[in-house]
Amino acid sequence: MTFAIQFLINVLSLGGAYALMALGLVIVYGILRLVNFAYGELIMVTGYTLFLISGSALPWFVMAAAAVAMAVVTGIATDYIAFRPVRAKSVTAVLITSFAFSTLLQNAALLFISPRPRVIPLPEIFSRTVEIGGAITPMRNLLTIAAAVILLALFAFLMRRTVLGIAMRAAATNFTMARMLGVPANLIISSAFAISGFIAGVVGLLWMGRIGTVVPGIGLEPLLVAFIATIIGGMRSLTGAVIGGFVLAFIDTSLNYTLPQELLKFRDAFTFSLVILILLWRPEGLMRGPATGQRT
Repeated sequence: MTFAIQFLINVLSLGGAYALMALGLVIVYGILRLVNFAYGELIMVTGYTLFLISGSALPWFVMAAAAVAMAVVTGIATDYIAFRPVRAKSVTAVLITSFAFSTLLQNAALLFISPRPRVIPLPEIFSRTVEIGGAITPMRNLLTIAAAVILLALFAFLMRRTVLGIAMRAAATNFTMARMLGVPANLIISSAFAISGFIAGVVGLLWMGRIGTVVPGIGLEPLLVAFIATIIGGMRSLTGAVIGGFVLAFIDTSLNYTLPQELLKFRDAFTFSLVILILLWRPEGLMRGPATGQRT
């Protein structure tokens, strides 16, 4: 019973983080049909913002809010700098500018801050442990689960019950038709980048709460995780992105518990093998998105 509780907490905690990462990536893809390869750097920006203001007398929650706000601003800047000027030209141009903006942010951190890991401030609750049914787990796992539940619920409410959410769903279904019906395209796209930045900021706090440091390349692993999760769940489905995140977490956690110690270093190879099997069975992902119109 203790093992089952521990396993469930680990899957839900890791799955919550993975689901949020995937959601932040697919919300932009759903409208533009373009992958934001600078998404990982939003997490890096969150970490370095916390590091740079850590010497202030501000409470940690105020610093965390400032870090998330900076991720939102950077997300919107990604649209204005890397996407908007070239998105009407070609997919290749957008991919190149996306990579270029990602590299620019990483090199800015290398030049103006440091290539070495920097410790970020974390509240004491992140290092505490709690016992549930005999299973001892870090409080940060429970915080991740709670944050994921709250954010996913708020996102579902936004998409289903607000004018902005309905407009974003319409744009994701048929962008051209949505524009013809009066939906402001640039506002919807900027809103998608802002929401993506907000999710990335929260994920950054939770992700760095596990490791306690930030480096210029910290966003690569979350970006890879988000990309794999969206492929598993379905690139055109918001629900699929969330499901894909939990499926990937279940695979990772199961391998951690079942692989012998000497094979743990090959865990990624086993994970990708299982992902390939899933895609051979469902090439379009576990969830199919809506039929879509053309991007403009």
